[in-house]
Amino acid sequence: MAKITYIEHNGTEHVVDVANGLTVMEGARDNNIPGIEADCGGACACSTCHVYVDPAWVEKLPAKDDMEEDMLDFAYEPDPARSRLTCQIKVTDALDGLVVHMPEKQI
Repeated sequence: MAKITYIEHNGTEHVVDVANGLTVMEGARDNNIPGIEADCGGACACSTCHVYVDPAWVEKLPAKDDMEEDMLDFAYEPDPARSRLTCQIKVTDALDGLVVHMPEKQI
């Protein structure tokens, strides 16, 4: 289990425990975190679970695959270094303390 902090665009923080094996997107969905819409349900077929990973965590996450890179082209104001799709980040103990920031909107 990992404690993950989701920060809304307005600064509101939500700190929740997310079980190993789930994705960061599923953790948001299961805890009713606003700002992560996940329209495709985690199939990496949209960009509505886009977040900006806290700079301290960028290098600690597994690299983006080609499909995630392609979908991020459709995200709202993607940041080449910090943007990720939460449906593609699998939760492990190593992610305990992860902080993600939601964009102003999802498209």
